[in-house]
Parts: sequence; C-alpha cells; structure tokens
Amino acid sequence: MRVSVLGGFVLICAAHTALAAAQQREPSKAPPKPITLSGCVQRGESGPGEYTLAEKKDSQIYRLTGTDLRDYVGRRVQIVGGVASNRLRVVGGLKPSPNAAAQAGAMDPARAATAAAGGSAGPGKVELPEFRVKSVRPITGSCSN
Repeated sequence: MRVSVLGGFVLICAAHTALAAAQQREPSKAPPKPITLSGCVQRGESGPGEYTLAEKKDSQIYRLTGTDLRDYVGRRVQIVGGVASNRLRVVGGLKPSPNAAAQAGAMDPARAATAAAGGSAGPGKVELPEFRVKSVRPITGSCSN
C-alpha cells in the first residue's frame, strides 16, 4: 500500500514537471505588424462583393477581404491590414480531363497532347494574393483606368 501511494506521488510530480517544462518552451507569438498599402480599388472579376487593389508602386494587385469597399470603387485609398496566412491549399483536378481519358486511343494524338498539357490559357480564376483589410482611408489622387 505504501509503495503504491509513493509511486502515485512520484508519477504526479513527474507529470507536473513535464507540463511546466513544455509551457516554458512555447514561445509567445507576437501579432504581425500591420501593412499599409495605397492604390486604386477596383471591382473584382470573380463575383459581386469582391474587390481588388492595384498598387502602382510595385505593379501588384491584391484581392481585398474583410471589409465592404463598395463606396471606394474607382477611388485612390490607403488601406491598413495584413497578408492572409499561407496555409496549405489543395487545388487542381484530373489530368488529362475525364473526357480526354475516356476517349483513349480514339482521339487525335495532337488533341490528346494538348488536353494532357492543360490546353491553352483561357479565361479562368487567377489566384491573387489575399490582403485582409482592417481600415480604409481615401487619399488624394486619381485612378487611371
């Protein structure tokens, strides 16, 4: 009986020490510093309620999220926020397309090669870097379209 009580006490002390050491090793993450961008707000091409910011300084276009920017379309603004996280995203589909794969040997080899390569660049969704907007302020200047 005495051995089991002593063993339990030692086990509890060891668990407490391990937990305290794990808590000390975890560095506290400081929030990222806000980024300030200036440019012209444009309506996004993907759908309603999507907006982009064209920054002339580095010819970069950002997809804006986090705030409704309907009142600022076509105006030059200064926005404060941050770039969205770079979490893993799985994007893609079947190569070649299911249609080309189903036709197998009955398809012209040139068309089969084009289908396997992804075809020609056509209309589609372009992945722009996402910028989460915290605040918006109109600034002087004009937007040339």
